[in-house]
Formats: sequence, C-alpha cells, structure tokens
Amino acid sequence: MTFNDFNLNAPLNNALLDLGFEYPTPIQQACFSLILSGKDTVGIAQTGTGKTIAYLLPLLRYLPYSEQKAPRILIVVPTRELVVQVVDEIKKLTPYIQVRFAGVYGGTNIATNKIVVHAGLDILVATPGRLLDLALTGVLSLKNIQKFVIDEVDEMLQLGFRPQLLSIMEILTEKRQNIMFSATLTPEVESVINHFFRNPEQVVIAPHGTPLEQIDQRGFHVPNFYTKVNLLKHLINTDQSMEKVLVFAGSKRHADRLAEQLSSDEDLTLGVLHANKSQNNRFETLSQFEKGNIRLLITTDIMARGLDIADVSHVINFMMPTTPEDYIHRIGRTGRAEKNGVAISFINEAERQSQSDIENLMKQAIPISPLPEEVEISPMTTDEEKPAALYDKPYFLNPRARKNTGAFSEKSEKNKKVNSGGAGRKERKRKADKRKRK
Repeated sequence: MTFNDFNLNAPLNNALLDLGFEYPTPIQQACFSLILSGKDTVGIAQTGTGKTIAYLLPLLRYLPYSEQKAPRILIVVPTRELVVQVVDEIKKLTPYIQVRFAGVYGGTNIATNKIVVHAGLDILVATPGRLLDLALTGVLSLKNIQKFVIDEVDEMLQLGFRPQLLSIMEILTEKRQNIMFSATLTPEVESVINHFFRNPEQVVIAPHGTPLEQIDQRGFHVPNFYTKVNLLKHLINTDQSMEKVLVFAGSKRHADRLAEQLSSDEDLTLGVLHANKSQNNRFETLSQFEKGNIRLLITTDIMARGLDIADVSHVINFMMPTTPEDYIHRIGRTGRAEKNGVAISFINEAERQSQSDIENLMKQAIPISPLPEEVEISPMTTDEEKPAALYDKPYFLNPRARKNTGAFSEKSEKNKKVNSGGAGRKERKRKADKRKRK
C-alpha cells in the first residue's frame, strides 16, 4: 500500500511528495480509515512508528475552511518539546492548505498565547496546564472542538497530568471524536478510555514491550559511576559509527555530573538537556543535536517519549530506568524510520534487578559483553553508590554520657574547693559586734 491508496486530496499528496513519503507505516494504514470515519480510536504502537502522521492525515483530509475563531481540533501532549514537534509536523503537511494552527505550553508569556488564540485557530496543540489556564481566562473557547487527540497519554498520566486531563475532557462538548495514541496500555489509560470514550476501536500494532527489530541491543556490567564514565569515553573514542549519540542519565543531577566529567575532552561536542534548563536553552540544544552539530546529547527521560529525532545512531542507557517500559521508550529514539540503531546499557550491581524486569517485559535477554581491557576500573564511588549506614542515628552511643572510669572518679575543680565560711562567717561577726555595742 502507498499513500495514493488513501485517496488524499491534491494538497496533502503534494506535501507528502515534497517530504519524500511514499509508503505508510502499519499504524498509519490501520488508523486512517477509522479516524476518517469519525469513530473513537485508540492506537497502541511502539515509539518511532509514525503515530503523529497517523492521526494528522485523516484529520486534515476533511477539515473544511472556516473563519470562526474557536479551534475545531485540539491536540494535547505532555511536554513543550512535543508541542513544537507536532506543530512542525502540521506545518510540513499543510504548505498547500489554508489552515490556522498554533502550539501553546507553559514557561512562555501567556499574554502572547492569548493574542494567538484570540486571532483564531483551526488546530490547537497544547500541554494540559497551559490549555486550562487559557480556558479559565475565557479567551479560549472549547465548545467547538470536534476532534480531540491525546498523544502519549501514558506519559501524560505518569507525569501527573491526570487531574488536568480529566478537567479538559469534562469541559469539552460530548459531541466529539476522541483519538488516543500511546506506546503502552496501562490500567490508568484503560480507565480514561472506559470513562470518556464511546465504543472505541482499538488498533494494536506491536505487543506491549516488544522492542523494534532493527535495534541492536548490547549491555555491559559496570561496577560504578566513574567506571561508566571511562567506558563511555572509550566507546566514543574508538567507535567512529557513534555519530549522533543520545545518553540517558538517571536524573538532572547525574546528567550535569556526567557532562562535567566529559567536558575535558575538547574534541567532543556535547549538550545537556533536562527540565532545569531554560526553554530557549532546551530548544537550541535540541536543534543543534538534530542538525548534527552536537555529537553527544546527555538527557533524562524527558527525551524518552514522542520526540522524533532523525538518524540517532546510538542510545546509551548510562543509568538504567527504574520502570521497564521506559527502557522501550528510550531505545526507541534510535532505529527509526526503518533504519538500524544501537542501544547500549551500562548496568551496575544495583541495576541488575532493573535489567531482569526489562528482560521479562521484552521476553528476551540483553546480550552482555565483557568490559574492554582498556577501560580503567575506578575505585571511586558517588555518594549514592556508597553503602548505607546500618543506623541513621547513633542510637547506641549517647554523646552526653560521661566516659565510664570504674568505681573511682576524680573530683571536679569546683568540688575541690575548701569551704572557709564565706558569707556566713561575715554575718556571724556582724551579729557579735552588734551585741558588744549593746
């Protein structure tokens, strides 16, 4: 099947030709007619399989021209990076279509968002928090929403957006088409579907937890953080195929610490992307990585979902995720668009359980290779890697207790003083003198 079989109009066909797209992915094939028919649709597919275009094409196919200001299509995504990406996909598909669209997200001036919304839109892409902010101010009306799309819904719920998402769905009119896309189908996701969707058609392209076949998975058992740093340096310096590398750290602090360890290599172009970075910094870093000006991008799980970055050659799990599903999302940043990719995991002793949980989810083992002989085993450990003390408090050592010296102890200085009468002697002398005067 090709996109010609979708019976698209000329403007969309021309846009796809400009992009060089000829063959739809399985999720795009399965969802096109369902969404076009107006049925509530739930699409479950691995990351990197073209879910964004899977819902944009049918939505744009019969979107009539309108001059009304209130948007008719609402797309909600969990992060600002995803807002930008979805807006960019709409832009690519609509160079020959007169359609008004915009993206709004937190961390920007809401006054600017109000101006954009008030000018009139056909399609609005938003994060849940900023969408509610605009709706509550009265500048954004949601009463004309005909198509409601929730993208990466499992990540949205995992990030704590459930209250905002439920509030949005309560505000929307009941006469709408609900479309949901996710990489995993969790109990929370099923709860939202059962509560708000009307007899949805479910499309499952790949079983939950199945890694993409074109990703070569590898692993190393590494004792500690600084040995992991040495291994990463070794791989970067010896493997020329590592042209565009995405490195996942466990937290913002670990990402910054790793960047500091690698900063001494002047030949290595690297960037850091996490939630503590400013919005402009995040967008600029991501742009430079996409252009290939940054060879190694260190990030957290903020980059594990939804973002489509072309030609990522390697994904490195510098620290293993605590949730097995996040491993699938991480490695899905490579091996996209039917290209091959490599995913390498650095696993310390404490992360062996995470490895086991991931392997159980995938129903396959991560092949483990021995550490290269050139990699130095560091004796240093981070504070997090040091074994915890047996007791948090010295319950069996009272710092106020006197040291035991047996049955005999020296008198303190004040107790060594001899009582010479003091004030009592003076009082007795005064009384005696008084009697003599009488």
